[in-house]
Amino acid sequence: MVIFAKDSTKLAERRRSMVNKQIAARGVRSALVLEAMRKVPREKFIPDSLATRAYDDAPLPIAEGQTISQPYIVALMTEALELNGGERVLEIGTGSGYAAAVLAEIAGEVDSIERHASLAEAARRTLKQTGYDKVNVICGDGTLGRRSNAPYDGIVVAAGAPVVPERLKQQLAVGGRLVIPVGERKGHQALLRVTRVAEDEYREEHLSDVRFVPLIGEGGWTEAGDAAAARRSTTSNLSEDARLFAEAAEPFDDIDTADLAPLLERIGDARVVLIGEASHGTSEFYRMRARITQALIAQKGFNIVAAEADWPDAFRINNHVRHIHGPAADWESFARFPTWMWRNREVQSFVDWLHDHNEKLTEQQRTGFYGLDLYSLYTSIDAVIEYLESRDTEAAEIARTQYSCLAPWQPDPAAYGRAAASSRYRDCADEVAAALTELLEQRLSLLRNHGQESAREQEFYLNAVQNARLINNAEAYYRTMYSGYSDSWNLRDSHMFETLDELLTHHGPKAKAVVWEHNSHIGNAKGTDMPARGQLNVGQLCRERFGNEAYLIGFGTHTGTVAAADDWGDEMEIKTVRPSLANSWERLCHDTGIPRFVLPLRRPKSPNLSRLLRRERLERAIGVIYRPRTERASHYFNARLGEQFDEYVWFDESHAVTPLATQDIADYPDTYPFAI
Repeated sequence: MVIFAKDSTKLAERRRSMVNKQIAARGVRSALVLEAMRKVPREKFIPDSLATRAYDDAPLPIAEGQTISQPYIVALMTEALELNGGERVLEIGTGSGYAAAVLAEIAGEVDSIERHASLAEAARRTLKQTGYDKVNVICGDGTLGRRSNAPYDGIVVAAGAPVVPERLKQQLAVGGRLVIPVGERKGHQALLRVTRVAEDEYREEHLSDVRFVPLIGEGGWTEAGDAAAARRSTTSNLSEDARLFAEAAEPFDDIDTADLAPLLERIGDARVVLIGEASHGTSEFYRMRARITQALIAQKGFNIVAAEADWPDAFRINNHVRHIHGPAADWESFARFPTWMWRNREVQSFVDWLHDHNEKLTEQQRTGFYGLDLYSLYTSIDAVIEYLESRDTEAAEIARTQYSCLAPWQPDPAAYGRAAASSRYRDCADEVAAALTELLEQRLSLLRNHGQESAREQEFYLNAVQNARLINNAEAYYRTMYSGYSDSWNLRDSHMFETLDELLTHHGPKAKAVVWEHNSHIGNAKGTDMPARGQLNVGQLCRERFGNEAYLIGFGTHTGTVAAADDWGDEMEIKTVRPSLANSWERLCHDTGIPRFVLPLRRPKSPNLSRLLRRERLERAIGVIYRPRTERASHYFNARLGEQFDEYVWFDESHAVTPLATQDIADYPDTYPFAI
């Protein structure tokens, strides 16, 4: 390439402008990286015909159908290696040699592997001509790395792999970092940084979404685009248990495009599908649960979504999605702690989908959204009295008198439990039970049987009945909080199961329900150490009632971020999830090296896998509270995964939900469930 002095000056000016406007302005902060980008003449590493585009913020074509990455991506990946100068670095995918030259400006030694012999030779010549003699270009399979010169302080891969090649991880020095695009679909990847924190421990971080040419080789894609060969080669380096998981796993790249057909086939004719979450604040759990639920509604006729949410709040969603319009409530949905658990963008997206889906159907065909939990004691009291006042003022006055026993404890319902437990204050059990018995079993049943009600009237009746039942059970729940944790746990889960059972009865013999709750509620308690503590849960009760017509789906993650609080009532924080503990099911999933997958558990693919799934390992549960400092004691319990769930959905790295503030939806109508 011949460049005159005048042109060379212009290109140098454009190079400085590129660094300022395309790289530094977009967040790259490393002074070493910025200086390296200012020094390396990109025009020397591209075809002559593209010299004028050398400093465009775009990838450019080179020989063999390959590309030279856009400058920003080169800078981003180099910065992610966190080099300080003098390190030993391995690059996979030399291409034209441009990124290797940038690395050579910082590192002490650079090895670069290129599978195309013609590109490797051309890169050697260009690097030598531009003064980067310390870059050693090798022609070979980059997915195998260069064991003879390992370990490396940094490894960077300039092509997209279906999984992180195990051999590259093993060639990192402890403390070293591997930066690699990973994705099950060619051309669409997540840029990951893998840090070797100990001899047998790695930490993964998601940096960005990127697009790279495929990584071809024994540990990557085949020429035909098949990723199965990569997984086979990768599993050869795994432990026996991790290999069993990897071979049975059904990987997917993206939640929106995941193939759910095999899962739906396994669910079959189940009447109740319980879909969990390993935390109350993880976006991937919410989004995948919504995706599965949409398929169950659209393809299998499920007409109930029942969530671990307060009944009155969820009933506002029900009215919205079923197009039942009434006067707006004078209270805000999901306004009490923990607001982010349901008041988030992920739930809003599903609510909008269900509203649009139902619009095309008749009232009887529409899917409802209901809450199973019992914390809404005083909102439920107001709802029962309001219902009665519109139909029977005498009954409303009686209910108001009976519920007045609980009135002193409205600011803090838990205080009622403390007082009742200490015998310093009589409990309200008789009054609340009488209200439920008198008003709901007698007068409201007469109202219900008076003529044929519309679907709308039936929903209003259901709302009153469930609120009254909730008050009865909530009173007992708060009263038992201080007499024994297991008693209150069992009462709460029994209430949630009874509510689910009532919903199925209300919607008729063909009703089918999806349940959204935490893993600790929907996984079969008999597959955990809960029975030793005298506890049951919704999953156990569903298995006992519905047998194989109940299908239980759990979730898990290795690391990432989560929305949670330090203690009950505290402010929400975006917290970092610590890497999973050794001897946990989460660590076993992580060790497969597969970023996202669905694992069938009901019918294991081999006897060895079946035996493995019946063993006991640790399992993590993060609720609305997360205490990383005491994680082992606060968040782990023992479980036999194959007895706990029928299916397990894995996200190696996950991210916090996006909380939804009222002002963000101010333009929605008053009847929208999250509006004031």
